[in-house]
Amino acid sequence: KQWYQRRVAITAGGNEYKMKYFESAKTKKTPDDKQLGSDEHRLALYVLHELGVVPEHFETRTLYNEDCPGIPQGKLHLWVDIFPWDRNPPPPINIVPRATDKMVLRVIVWNTIDVILSDENFMGERMSDIFLKIHLEGMKNKQQETDIHFRSLTGEGNFNWRMCYEFDYLLAEQMLCTYQRKSMFQLTKEMIKEPPNLHIEVYDYDIFSSNDLLGWTEFSFVAMPPPTKSAKECSLKQYLVPDSEKISIIDKKKIRGFWPVYDDTLTGEKELTGKVELEIEIMTEEEALEKPAGQGRSEPNEHPVLEAPDRPSTSFNWFLMPLIIFKILVWDKYKWYIIAAFLVLLVIAFCGLIIYTSPGAITSAVIG
Repeated sequence: KQWYQRRVAITAGGNEYKMKYFESAKTKKTPDDKQLGSDEHRLALYVLHELGVVPEHFETRTLYNEDCPGIPQGKLHLWVDIFPWDRNPPPPINIVPRATDKMVLRVIVWNTIDVILSDENFMGERMSDIFLKIHLEGMKNKQQETDIHFRSLTGEGNFNWRMCYEFDYLLAEQMLCTYQRKSMFQLTKEMIKEPPNLHIEVYDYDIFSSNDLLGWTEFSFVAMPPPTKSAKECSLKQYLVPDSEKISIIDKKKIRGFWPVYDDTLTGEKELTGKVELEIEIMTEEEALEKPAGQGRSEPNEHPVLEAPDRPSTSFNWFLMPLIIFKILVWDKYKWYIIAAFLVLLVIAFCGLIIYTSPGAITSAVIG
């Protein structure tokens, strides 16, 4: 068994590759089951696979038309198998495209903590009108958003808001599948494979200008940074964990905890801008039908039931509740000053009335 000792070698990228690295007793590949072709040809294909240049043995041919000489009309990808005339060819390889699985991802936004405050009210206090947008990779047209937690003075936002995403998933390749037309002239939609990434964005709502993006994060739901159980433990260090400690929601099925959001536009380095508490659950289409749940807090409000958040009294829409605005921002803080000023004005008015009526009263008493 000296067949793998033949001195066939290829140097690529500064590394030397030999046949024994790919076909040997150690790799359990023997001449009986090796690919047909010379040692040089097989080794060249091994090296291309090793470098990630050729995932499969495809041939690519450019298509031309006599009416448009020299102008490519597209490309044709072929899988070419050539066998010796005197040998029986092996069974054909199954090249039927893998079937996708219908999956449903449910994300419940519970709370935000320590979100940066980007606005000021007329009292000079920092605040933000917080809401979230979430979408899957390649599916931004199906992006969903929560309602708005108005007038957050601490960076805390309460939502209890459910988002449901239906998608096709290739389990063997761990890829999302979307269907798009690459041009307006394309008659049929083409399958586009995307990494299974979840995009989370935290915004400050503005009425007269565009909403301010306060922070964001994205991660693969098959390699998620582990969440923390409390907001206090949540930090950017979660994104530095090794791959061996990352979590796949495909295996866990459901997970809940805190993830940090950040902003890296100013310095290029991630700066913590908030923490979001999420519950992420994945299920098949059949399981989703057995456990129905509506978007947001709409019916069917089940699995789990989401109550309206218990938001503080400062959370309101500025233009819809002027009396509440006055109560929260003025009366609650300055009511004793207002009462004292009112009493002082009342005393002054009373004294002024006495002074105004005193001459007449004195004259009447004297004359009478």
